[in-house]
Amino acid sequence: MLLAKHTINYGAVLATAKAEGGLDPALALEQRLPSLWRDVYIRTITHEPYLVRIRQRTLEYICDLYSQLEFAGGVPIDQTIADRVIGVFGRSATVEEGCVRRQSKIVLSELLEGTRRDDGHFMARSIGGGLQINLFSQDRWLNRGWSTRGKIYRQMEKYCRDQKGTFCFSRPIYEDGSNVPRWLEFGVVKDDDTLWVEVFDN
Repeated sequence: MLLAKHTINYGAVLATAKAEGGLDPALALEQRLPSLWRDVYIRTITHEPYLVRIRQRTLEYICDLYSQLEFAGGVPIDQTIADRVIGVFGRSATVEEGCVRRQSKIVLSELLEGTRRDDGHFMARSIGGGLQINLFSQDRWLNRGWSTRGKIYRQMEKYCRDQKGTFCFSRPIYEDGSNVPRWLEFGVVKDDDTLWVEVFDN
């Protein structure tokens, strides 16, 4: 299965962190996710990446901005490789003041009109996710909780919304050079320090 090469054993990561110094799961993941995601991502792509970290409020986005290498002349222009988010992590928070939903419609909705896709959010607005960098093309049934798996996805978001300050992460997984994830991995560290991770088709 194509997904297997993208798999990360988070349980092993947490076990190692505990053995090395007893870090709580949220802190261990906060420290280790960027390098874990980077290593898996680089192993599964064929282009040269340009990885940057961008902080927005309580969340940190890790992005591959290939276009910056193209702009600098360091790589050939390739329209099959898009700039994209490769992971988001941080703590759930309240909705940002002045963050109006209709603003997001400008970015993707016109492109998605007539499809079964929504302008989804890597991190829901209800848990502190913003616009622009946070938007992606998402399966409508997953995004709106209409499918069985979509209901689980929404339960995870609800947990983060109801428990402000919850450590959570979203990792889009791609099978081509586009910025539309084939799968979406979502993780939550619950109050009892257990890690809840699900992978969803997109």
